[in-house]
Amino acid sequence: MAHDLSKIRNFSIIAHIDHGKSTLADRMLELTHTIEKRKMQDQVLDSMELERERGITIKMQPVRMTYPLAPSEASGALPLKGGDIPYTLNLIDTPGHIDFSYEVSRALKAVEGSILLVDATQGVQAQTLTTLEMAKASGLVIIPAVSKVDSPLARPEEVKLEIATVLGCDPSTVLEVSGKTGSGVDDLLRQVIERVPAPKTTHTGASDFDALVFDFEYSNHQGVIVYIRVLDGTVKKGDALLFAVANEKFQALSVGTFSPTKTERDSLSAGEIGYIVTGIKQPGIASVGDTITLFKNPLPALPGYQNPRPVVWASVYPESADNFPDLKHALARLRLSDSAFSYEEETSGALGRGFRCGFLGMLHLEIITERLRREHNLDLVVTQPSITYQVKLKNGKEVTVYSPHLFPADGEIAEVLEPWVRLHLMTPNQYLGGLSLLCHEHEGEVVDMENFGGDRTKLEVLMPLRELMRNFFDELKSATSGYASVAYDFAEMRVADVTRLDILLADEVVPAFTRVIARRRALEEAETAVEKLHEIMPRQMFEMKIQGFALGRILSSKTIKAFMKDVTQHMYGGDITRKMKLREKQKDGKKKMASRGKGKVNIPHEVFLKMMKK
Repeated sequence: MAHDLSKIRNFSIIAHIDHGKSTLADRMLELTHTIEKRKMQDQVLDSMELERERGITIKMQPVRMTYPLAPSEASGALPLKGGDIPYTLNLIDTPGHIDFSYEVSRALKAVEGSILLVDATQGVQAQTLTTLEMAKASGLVIIPAVSKVDSPLARPEEVKLEIATVLGCDPSTVLEVSGKTGSGVDDLLRQVIERVPAPKTTHTGASDFDALVFDFEYSNHQGVIVYIRVLDGTVKKGDALLFAVANEKFQALSVGTFSPTKTERDSLSAGEIGYIVTGIKQPGIASVGDTITLFKNPLPALPGYQNPRPVVWASVYPESADNFPDLKHALARLRLSDSAFSYEEETSGALGRGFRCGFLGMLHLEIITERLRREHNLDLVVTQPSITYQVKLKNGKEVTVYSPHLFPADGEIAEVLEPWVRLHLMTPNQYLGGLSLLCHEHEGEVVDMENFGGDRTKLEVLMPLRELMRNFFDELKSATSGYASVAYDFAEMRVADVTRLDILLADEVVPAFTRVIARRRALEEAETAVEKLHEIMPRQMFEMKIQGFALGRILSSKTIKAFMKDVTQHMYGGDITRKMKLREKQKDGKKKMASRGKGKVNIPHEVFLKMMKK
């Protein structure tokens, strides 16, 4: 088949979590006969078990469809004329969660248009607006559509008005579709063909080739497989290629497209979306946003590349020290397929050997740890997540603190800087009061508020990332009965009023329980931590104090009584003074164990596990 750029359309779907994006993609695959009906299953493009279970897209997935229509036939369902070439439609199904926003931004660079999909029962949500801004910044053509119109709770006319307000378009141009029944999907594909422009090339030389890497995966046998959008030229099996940013040479072992499974082809040309098998088996070389070009005639890297920077840190330890090599191997495997994830080895006196890991956000942390448990069958201890602080010391030095137990003491600090985020919240008006109070409790500053679609309000709030991680998402669901939606991006570094909270057991600091907290909450946090540890810590052979230390003093204290053995149980008579002597001797022994450090506190593993949980 001849390569005709005018017959190619590259597009993505922008949607909030659970707005029917993957279900709509299923209907498109059915309509274009990309997958046989007998092989069809729900959420075909969500290949991971975790994606299906949670109903979210974690890993973006491209797919190539063939649609037999010519432009003149867009208004009627006429068959193709004999000589007409069908359209090639390349869809990239992208994640909707904010943690993966960089991946989404690079995927949007690989397409010319995007379908804005909004749930007819819920309306425009915060995350939709955030991704939409990225699409607009990339200069994409936006095709608006309302999904789930078959639902008895659907209010399509109201939602169309909301979309029209956001895009500044006529409500009549917003399409209606149902991923469940398939209605309107055919018309939507025709609109993609009519309105999304065909790809264009920038270099005209016969030996020019460059492609954008928008995702990759790892195979045990084939190494790293990069997902690419070819911008110029042609690539074929055996070509010597180069990662422009990583400056790493490799050979294309094979090339192909997604239908939706990998289908090997002779070559990939400008405008097409496909994959290259690199054979690379070292972590850290392939990364989203890099450019692939010919080794003999390299072109400059495409602009906009970023190294994803971790924003949330947590330590991961195996429950059994014997599983440390298995954890190390599992992390290396995950790093091969996720360049945004980083880790380094560390040792804790209480937990043994483990790894300090960096994540893009709380969902990213949850997914990585869940994959370690499921795919590698590991039992893990995951410490409470923390963020990065920039600390200026009184001696003039500046340090970056990733771990709470390394946070300097109050007397050494001149100034602390912490990251702040910009929250975009959408809530029904009836929950506005409770939401404002919640933002205030989490040190949030409401900088903008506007009415959106009659019964809803859009808020813009600035908040410390530290407070966002302090159970904000769960409290938001409770305060708004689950009706509010939230998206966030990173705003700036600001001066932080924080301190280190240490938990002491028998006058010894336990690093695993150390946290960085707001000064204003120091007393409350100390009392809560001490109370919780007092409940779950088993008694020892000597009396033991649990203390919360912050702001240079003990803020909370509780005592666990010692085990008392009846040392007189073998005595069946005699003078009472004999029993008194034995009891005094026992009391003195316990005092010595507690005061001279002879007694060693034994902290069971399950205590660490319970303290790490909320």
